[in-house]
Amino acid sequence: MRFPRPLRPGDTIGVTAPSSGVDDRMRARLDVAVAFLESRGYHVQLGDCLGAGRVVSAPREQRAAELTRMLTDPAIRAVVPPWGGETAIDLLDQVDWFALEAAEPTWLVGFSDLTTVMLPLSLRTGWATLHGSNLMDTPYDPPAGLLHWLDVASATGPFTQRSPRRYRSTGWDDYVGDPGVRTMTLDREGGWSSLDGAPVDVTGRLVGGCIETVCHLAGTPYGDVASYGRAHPDEGLLVYLEACEQGAYDICRSLHGLRLAGWFEHASGVIIGRTSAPDAALMTQADAVADALGGLGVPVVLDVECGHVQPFLPLVNGALGRLVLDGERQELTQTLR
Repeated sequence: MRFPRPLRPGDTIGVTAPSSGVDDRMRARLDVAVAFLESRGYHVQLGDCLGAGRVVSAPREQRAAELTRMLTDPAIRAVVPPWGGETAIDLLDQVDWFALEAAEPTWLVGFSDLTTVMLPLSLRTGWATLHGSNLMDTPYDPPAGLLHWLDVASATGPFTQRSPRRYRSTGWDDYVGDPGVRTMTLDREGGWSSLDGAPVDVTGRLVGGCIETVCHLAGTPYGDVASYGRAHPDEGLLVYLEACEQGAYDICRSLHGLRLAGWFEHASGVIIGRTSAPDAALMTQADAVADALGGLGVPVVLDVECGHVQPFLPLVNGALGRLVLDGERQELTQTLR
C-alpha cells in the first residue's frame, strides 16, 4: 500500500465533483464547508466541475481530467468532492491510471458514489483512500468515540475509534434552511452486533464501499478484490460494505454477486454499515446479509457507523484494521502501514 503523507495545516485541498454537482440552493452549505477547512488552516482550490442541472457536474471527459489533475498535482494534498451522486462509474475508462500510478499518493476522501472511484484507485494503484465524509458533511463535529476525517488524514500512528452507540433515525439536515449546521441529531441508541451473536476480534486490510455502486465493479478490471486479497494472504481482508437505499432483495442479490466474484475469499471478517434502506416483505436488510454472507465462516459485524446514516466512522482503504466487538467494547483500530 502507498499512503499519502499526513495532511498538515497550510496544505491545499482540492474540491471537484466527479459525480453530482452543487445547485444554487446548496451553495451556501458549500461555502460553509470551505470556510471550515480554511478555519483549520487549509487552502482550498475549487475546480470547474461543480455545476448542477443534470445528473453529473460536467461531461465525463472533463470530470475525469480535473480529478486526475488534482490527484497528480503535488501542491494538492487531498481531494474532497462535495458529495456522491449516481454515475461516477462513467469515469473509470476516462481516468489516466498511468499518471496516477506514477504520482505521489494524494488523499481522496468521500463515500457513497465516490467509492466507485476510490475502490479502483486503491486496488489498481495501491493508494490508500479515505472513506468517511464528503465535503458537505465536513463541518459536523464528530460524536465522542469517532474522529473527523481531517484527523484521520493527519494521523502519524495507529488510531482507535469506538461506537458512540447513538445514530440519526431519519433523514438529513436541511442545508438550505440551515447551511451552517454542525451538530448531528443522534436521537436513537444502538451499537454493533455480530451476525451469529459471538464476540469478534479480527484483523485485516480494509477495503470496500457502497453496495449499490461497487457491486457493478465485480468482474471488471476496476473491482478485482480477489486479486487484492491474494496480495495480502498473511493479513487477510476486512471487507466493509453499506447499503444506501435499495431494498433487501436487491441488496441480497448484490451481496451474493460479490461473493461469487471472490470478494470474500480472503476475508478475515466483514463489516456491514448501518442502513435506513427498506426491508422487503419477506426479508429484512439483516436477513439479506445473513442469506448472502452467513455461510462464509468468518465474523460479520452489523450496524457499524460507516454508511448513509449519521454519524460517520472514517475508514482507510488499505489500512491494517483490528475490529473488536465484545460486550461493551466496540472498537476499530487502524494502522496506516
